[in-house]
Amino acid sequence: MTDIEIARQIKLRHINDIAAQLNIPVELLMHFGKYKAKLPLHLIDEEKVKKSNLVLVTAMSPTPAGEGKTTVSIGLSQGLNRIGKKTCVVLREPSLGPVFGIKGGATGGGYSQVLPMEDINLHFTGDIHAVERAHNLLAALIDNNLQSKKRSLNLDPRQIYFKRVMDMNDRSLRKIVIGMGGTGNGIPRETGFDITVASEVMAILCLSKSIKDLKERLGNIFVGYTMDQQPIYARDLKAQGAMATLLKDAILPNLVQTLEGYPAIIHGGPFANIAQGTNTVIATKTGLSLADWVVTEAGFGSDLGAEKFMDIKCQSAGLAPKVIVIVATIRAIKYHGGCDIKDIKEENLSALEKGFVNLEKHIENASLYGLPAVVAINKFATDTEAELNYVESRCASIGAEACVANVWGEGGAGAEKLATLVAETVENSSHVFKPLYPWSMPMKGKIETIATKVYGAAKVEYGAQAQLQLRRISKLGLDGAAVCIAKTQKSLSDNPDIIGRPSGFTIHVRDIEIAAGANFVVPITGDMMRMPGLPDVPSSEAIDIDDEGNISGLF
Repeated sequence: MTDIEIARQIKLRHINDIAAQLNIPVELLMHFGKYKAKLPLHLIDEEKVKKSNLVLVTAMSPTPAGEGKTTVSIGLSQGLNRIGKKTCVVLREPSLGPVFGIKGGATGGGYSQVLPMEDINLHFTGDIHAVERAHNLLAALIDNNLQSKKRSLNLDPRQIYFKRVMDMNDRSLRKIVIGMGGTGNGIPRETGFDITVASEVMAILCLSKSIKDLKERLGNIFVGYTMDQQPIYARDLKAQGAMATLLKDAILPNLVQTLEGYPAIIHGGPFANIAQGTNTVIATKTGLSLADWVVTEAGFGSDLGAEKFMDIKCQSAGLAPKVIVIVATIRAIKYHGGCDIKDIKEENLSALEKGFVNLEKHIENASLYGLPAVVAINKFATDTEAELNYVESRCASIGAEACVANVWGEGGAGAEKLATLVAETVENSSHVFKPLYPWSMPMKGKIETIATKVYGAAKVEYGAQAQLQLRRISKLGLDGAAVCIAKTQKSLSDNPDIIGRPSGFTIHVRDIEIAAGANFVVPITGDMMRMPGLPDVPSSEAIDIDDEGNISGLF
């Protein structure tokens, strides 16, 4: 059965029953029908946050289809609940870009899903739409000020760095010219669109601790320069109040359920290859306040989402994970061993042996943060016993805990062994989380620390635009900001064609974008774009709805 067929077989529990598992009074819920609700911010208990166990799920470098990190996160949370650990899974919201693009939905799969999957994969509670509207309000205010004669800030239209956003993959909008058609239509200038999940407003929503913090961060968004080279921020356009108002509900985390009827919180949705790749601080802290264990995921591999989770989110919010679970698949290891993607389902122990070095590097990355790693071998139907046994034994040979998890086929039951291993690792560990770098480190030092230690690069080279931006960052007083590197997820390097565990390579930083409100900068490496394109055969072609309102094709 497809994911959507499996999901339809489940009789969902009323959201009031899910809230009761976390001891949340019904009157505190903001209901979105029978199966979704928003939670108030005052449920966060900072003392409880410190006592609960935070489990971070990441992965090795993936194949184009991904390795099931969300599925494993959901399955692991179900497994932990089944062995008696009060657990909540906390995830990101899906973007419509991948839903209609190459990847399809992002609500897990098989018997490890969050429900109602159609709602979550599509408009959900409108959070991403609210981010888009708040972001584009500021964009509209910028162009309105360019046109204004009475209240002009003297903005230089050539030096405006704030683009518009849309939650869809659309490469034709990356670079555009606006304001054409005469004086009544604005000032002509070059600009473009990013995808909404790469918006600085999304980043701010995910890092904010309160409405007050949200508003302050929104006001700090760097817009561009005046004609006499003075920096302009969103607060100069008096934008932050209206932007925060548009986000008044979006800042509240969303409660739903797993396929087995356990609690799940889903909130925020930045990509990890072009943004910080983690759910909101508010969602994570809400989960830790209400449950004893929280399983959360960070997008793509340890070189992307996990690094950003620990060096940006954890440093910003004072969070500390207890263990890192690294999702590995037989197909991804073979892919990094040189196996052609069309032959990936065939047994190939030689490719498995060659490709293990990629997984090994991701295991080593966990130790950079002082944390133990547990490898979850996400089982696919095409995996052979010989292949599964090989990976388990190779992990054991380098001192890494590993076990097979059949979360797609068996749900929580298929994750009980993994849940027990994770729980024992946390309860018997004396490891203490430590960030990779302090934010006070010089900007180049931060970038190079990530590139050399996490990616395994030999050095970093900066293009002319990147060097110009480094000088601007210093003049704007942002040397103490964090670093959120935009890099391909397909390789540890910045070249998606280099598989395995490359060494001696150079990371090429061609530009650095400024996200002053989020308090980080975004070095752009290789050919990364902040507005993806659709594949030759987009997933949207398979999505349909019948006369009774039944949706098909979501997966």
